[in-house]
Amino acid sequence: MHSPTPTETADAATDPLGRERSHLAASRAALTAMREDVEALDLRDVTGTWVSAQVLQKQVDERIKALADLAHTPLFFGRLDYLHAISEAESEGSGGERFYIGRRHVHDAGGDPMVIDWRAPVSQPFYRASRTEPMDVAKRRRFGYTGGELTAYEDENLSDPDESDSRSALLAAEIEKPRVGPMRDIVATIQPEQDEIVRADVTGTVCVQGAPGTGKTAVGLHRVAYLLYAHRERLARTGTLVVGPNRSFLQYIEQVLPALGELDVAQATVQELVGHVEVRGTDTAGTARIKGDARMAAVLRNAVRAGITLPAEPCVVVRGSRRWRVPAYELEEIVRELMGREIRYGAALEALPQRIAHAVLVKMEQGGEAPDDRVQDAVARNAAVKATVKACWPAVDPVKLVHRLLSDAEFLATAADGLLDADEQAALLWAKPPRSARTAPWSAADAVLIDEAADLVHRTPSLGHVVVDEAQDLSPMQYRAVGRRCTTGSATVLGDLAQGTTPWATGSWQEALHHLGKDGAHVEELTQGFRVPGEVIAYASRLLPAIAPGLAPATSIRDLPGSLALRHVPDGLDAAALDACREALDHEGSVGLIAADARIPALAAALTAAGLPYLDPGTETTADARLTLVPASLAKGLEYDYVVLDEPAAIVTGEPDHRTGLRRLYVSLTRAVSGLTVLHAEPLPAELD
Repeated sequence: MHSPTPTETADAATDPLGRERSHLAASRAALTAMREDVEALDLRDVTGTWVSAQVLQKQVDERIKALADLAHTPLFFGRLDYLHAISEAESEGSGGERFYIGRRHVHDAGGDPMVIDWRAPVSQPFYRASRTEPMDVAKRRRFGYTGGELTAYEDENLSDPDESDSRSALLAAEIEKPRVGPMRDIVATIQPEQDEIVRADVTGTVCVQGAPGTGKTAVGLHRVAYLLYAHRERLARTGTLVVGPNRSFLQYIEQVLPALGELDVAQATVQELVGHVEVRGTDTAGTARIKGDARMAAVLRNAVRAGITLPAEPCVVVRGSRRWRVPAYELEEIVRELMGREIRYGAALEALPQRIAHAVLVKMEQGGEAPDDRVQDAVARNAAVKATVKACWPAVDPVKLVHRLLSDAEFLATAADGLLDADEQAALLWAKPPRSARTAPWSAADAVLIDEAADLVHRTPSLGHVVVDEAQDLSPMQYRAVGRRCTTGSATVLGDLAQGTTPWATGSWQEALHHLGKDGAHVEELTQGFRVPGEVIAYASRLLPAIAPGLAPATSIRDLPGSLALRHVPDGLDAAALDACREALDHEGSVGLIAADARIPALAAALTAAGLPYLDPGTETTADARLTLVPASLAKGLEYDYVVLDEPAAIVTGEPDHRTGLRRLYVSLTRAVSGLTVLHAEPLPAELD
């Protein structure tokens, strides 16, 4: 917070850029001092035990890490000049206050803020103020940077009725800036509709349908950073998690959160979440679709409870010289009551011996004895009680249960009765059942089934907030796996129905949210693109009627004539791809060569032979290595300044069905930020005409 003095006002008028650079240098020095103060802390006299000493030292180490100054990342990117004072310290004056908006809070030696965290309430007008609703802001200033050096600024006098609306040149330049390195954050360019999603209440689940280039992934990550700022104690206790489609994607985005001041956010793929078994096998598309169907939850519930048997014999407990008999009808009442309560199978298994023991204690009291809780626990461990429990409510191992379900046709038929038809049951069964669960060729879909079974036995712990990206590709059973990890928390669901590239891709967000267990979630649609050029998104949108007829075509604020090039190459496709990559590398920024998975080995060999170094998806680009060879199956969520797209027809035919192939092509066509070159020897898909 700062109220400019007359001297500063005069200096700003003669050398405004120099004054801002001085404030940047002073802020960096203050951040260094904050870090040095923490590093100088002596913990020897403030810790009681070695445990508390370790905990405190860990907190100090995390604080030091959080106070790191990222040299090539601007410490602040904006400034707000308020019309009136908004803090108590300045409330008596007639002037306003000035706040620099940045990635983290920085204060001077006296504790006065020099940079305000972008997530603080006072920073919100930077993203939402407009001339129609200035939010008491006289001036909004944006800063331009080259590397870590402040090079430009731009003002909007929001409270001046005589100033006309115009597009921010610095905002456009920041959006269009070439990328070398990991995925950039969008904290300096968040738009009002994005900011509403970022700052939505932690208790509510938000679903974002976002067309390519609308920044939905970045919005989701910034939402995590905001929630950790606004509800740090709550989420530190309950936990947060970002779920992505694959490890390459998570590596691609993992640098964003540290740039926003957040270091400890767990990341995982769905497969890693359900890693109960080693995945060694694969399913056909048809079998995977059945295993991912929500009906499998009911099948598994039936299978888990298949071993429950109503008792036919009494339970006789011998203690000393006396025998205590619980008749079969009384045992049956206990078992039926537990069956009707819909509690977890394992919880009921733990409760049953105690319930039987309680029945014995009642009889002991009626017989004139005075047993206490220790006696009840001893009775619950009695061999006769254990035998009754084992006969009525046998223990269930989730892995062995699913192994039996996929191996034993009779067991499957009983569990799936009225749920799956005979053909569907046959598709689930292994052609040659493995001898044990340990040697089974488990598939990714099988691991999700095991996770469902495990939750039926023992409740899965819930986190405070889960972000799931590229959610359109999840099956109903995968949604359930994610949803049970936020049953008492909230979620941010990100995706694009048009980019669903699995045979089980969701048909609507309402359906997806139902399986996630968040029926009441709000669905927000982002259709204005900030990354993909208008010419490119318009071309890709020709596919929408075939792949997602209910979606409105995306638009783009960026008009870049010549950003799309279509080249028919009858012969020498590999050589043409190399030439196109060289052309793209002549420009600043990253380059992605995207091709059908089957074409990757040939293109890799051609690049190596030509001496063109290339990276794998998810690997951080550098000034010396800016080209990435990307299989179409891994292109989702990635973006490059320039994209060379090899043989669209091969991308389409590389998928199990035509619609999925077209969706894969739609994803590949929309990865470019500055330019897209499409090379083809075969005719382009008819849907692109």
